Amino acid sequence: MADALSAGDSSVRLQAALTAGSNADPAFLETLVERCAVEPDFFVRDMLSWALTRLSPEIALPRIRRELDSEHTQARSQALHTLSKIGDKSTWAWITRDMLRDRDDEVARTAWRVAAVLVPEGEEKDLADELVPQLGRGDRDVRLSLSRALIGLGDVIEPALEEAAQHPDPAVAAHARATELLRQNPETGFDAAVEEAKRVVALGPERAAAAAGAADTGASRTTEPTEPTRQPGPQDDVEAADC
Repeated sequence: MADALSAGDSSVRLQAALTAGSNADPAFLETLVERCAVEPDFFVRDMLSWALTRLSPEIALPRIRRELDSEHTQARSQALHTLSKIGDKSTWAWITRDMLRDRDDEVARTAWRVAAVLVPEGEEKDLADELVPQLGRGDRDVRLSLSRALIGLGDVIEPALEEAAQHPDPAVAAHARATELLRQNPETGFDAAVEEAKRVVALGPERAAAAAGAADTGASRTTEPTEPTRQPGPQDDVEAADC
């Protein structure tokens, strides 16, 4: 199994991980965890996590917890990802503030996702207060991950987002407004929400609303039906003769 999981061909490694999960043998635990830390292929990593979820939590979780303190970022990130797949609420206490603020974007965004899944009822606001200060961080994918994690916490995030929307940093303010737009209308695409939020931040809420209202009025005028032109007929001849 160890040889197959480290084979040069990713399809061989994928099949090995699938076999390990299908057999769910505790003897594979150490090999699976170690491979998670170095596996370069996303799909194989995901299969390795799945294989770990097939083992008894009593066996797998203590070993996975040790990876959370690893010096290797992929080991930490994949351990967090596996915790989200297992979904054991008792592991909530393992998600520390340091993980949520990890300097590595991949570790942090995985921690955000896991925390949103495992957070106990009643502690959503505390988690939101921890995540909101990171608005504006990273590239598009990182910001999307943070928005999704915040939205997953429910309505408790609204006051914090309103405050963040007034932040002097336009990147933070726009990210906060985009997240609120997505919360109110999940069908809005993230990129569209960000562009709209940037427009509001640049113009200010009042000017942006006025500009939007003017655009709507102009659009309605261009589509307003006009009176049909009456074609001349016999009656016109009678009226002209009377004159």
